[in-house]
Amino acid sequence: MSLRYALLGLLADRPASGYDLLQRFKVSLANVWPATQSQIYTELTKLADAGSIAVSDEGPRGRKEYTITDAGLAEMREWLTTTKPKRVARNEMLLRVFFLGVVPQAYAREYLSGVETDTAKAEAQLAGLEATIDWEDNDLSVYGRIAMEWGKRFYAMNQEWAEWALTQIPER
Repeated sequence: MSLRYALLGLLADRPASGYDLLQRFKVSLANVWPATQSQIYTELTKLADAGSIAVSDEGPRGRKEYTITDAGLAEMREWLTTTKPKRVARNEMLLRVFFLGVVPQAYAREYLSGVETDTAKAEAQLAGLEATIDWEDNDLSVYGRIAMEWGKRFYAMNQEWAEWALTQIPER
């Protein structure tokens, strides 16, 4: 359901085609809410059928540019102000950590080292992405930077935690 609101939010910033939205997902939302081309186009059809967005321009090869409607903006505002986000209660990485005692310590160390390495890579990728963004003076950029900062801190915390966790495995 959140893909719906991600698309409405991007269209609230400015009109866009399905292709434009896919590109914006890749550079702004991929770390928060990834979506494939088919998912985006399917959801755009649903949003148009519901009257939340409208085709504002048509171009060559069937290209359609979409604009959020007043009803779509109202739906977006209602979602932001009246619904509570669902907290993800499952974390497979931590579930595995909880049970690392059933495997040899060498594997447990390898697993935690992998977590450390993977989060360091993800943090570096996010920093690289940040360096390519030409931030604008608009709400999407302001709140996008805030979301990006969360990602940077999240990866940094996970890397630091994995380093610490490695020191907690007793030598046997």
